[in-house]
Amino acid sequence: MSTMWQGCLAGTDYFELRSSGGHDYGVWVTTPPGYDPGTTRAPAVYVLDGNWAVGQTAPLIVTQADPMQRIQSYIQVSVGYAGEDAQHWDRLRNRDLVPPGEPIAKELVDAVEMGVRMGARTREESDAYLAELRDTHADAFLDFLTTELHPRIERDYGTATSGHGLFGYSYGGLFSLYAWLTGCTLFESIGAGSPGVASEDSQVFAQLQELGEQPARLHVTLNEQELLGDLAIYQSLTKNTAALLHRLTARGEAVTSAVLRETHVTGLQASFLSYLRTCRAPSG
Repeated sequence: MSTMWQGCLAGTDYFELRSSGGHDYGVWVTTPPGYDPGTTRAPAVYVLDGNWAVGQTAPLIVTQADPMQRIQSYIQVSVGYAGEDAQHWDRLRNRDLVPPGEPIAKELVDAVEMGVRMGARTREESDAYLAELRDTHADAFLDFLTTELHPRIERDYGTATSGHGLFGYSYGGLFSLYAWLTGCTLFESIGAGSPGVASEDSQVFAQLQELGEQPARLHVTLNEQELLGDLAIYQSLTKNTAALLHRLTARGEAVTSAVLRETHVTGLQASFLSYLRTCRAPSG
């Protein structure tokens, strides 16, 4: 990483990795202050949407040295897109983060169309965004994280053998729910911020019907303005996520949740911090 970026993201390395499926990913690895794997090995916390999230979440690595509220040591691995794909990260994430067969909610299509009318997206960009949602592969991306990326992080950064985490926001939060519901054994804690459960027929409800024993801890956050605002897409995701939480609680699952005083756009950093405080506080 260049000297300029080191000044912004201290302790951060960057590399690119092509998956077995032929997709190019950019990976930012941020180590905690004074990290020495020869002395104490830290687990990895994987953060999705790296192109957007790394600047807001990686600086929170300093919470591990906060004397007022300590956070267990971790190495942050932010995963995004590389090369030409980096400028299209907001639509390519649909392919990787959304479960196979996930229905496209009418509220989402309406929100995309509103973006066209307001000039936030061109018609071509909107069509490409929706096209990615018609052929989604969260299963392949989860396999990439666990069987291709993690072994490299483990080898190059001397991670601990256990205690790893996963955090995603919006569609990344939907992916986090998907990973948790699959029973993925790599992660011991998972944070799902404002998960994009846009449809009441979401695949996560079908997964819930087949859920077996799940030892990983799950923390879910929503935002106050999603719940109280007048945008139908955000109302839908909060309603559907709440329904999922109620069903999980009824089953006695190890799930925690919080409502944050944010909007969908501003909630990323607050949601990640909520995950750290809830799932990575020192035990005892």
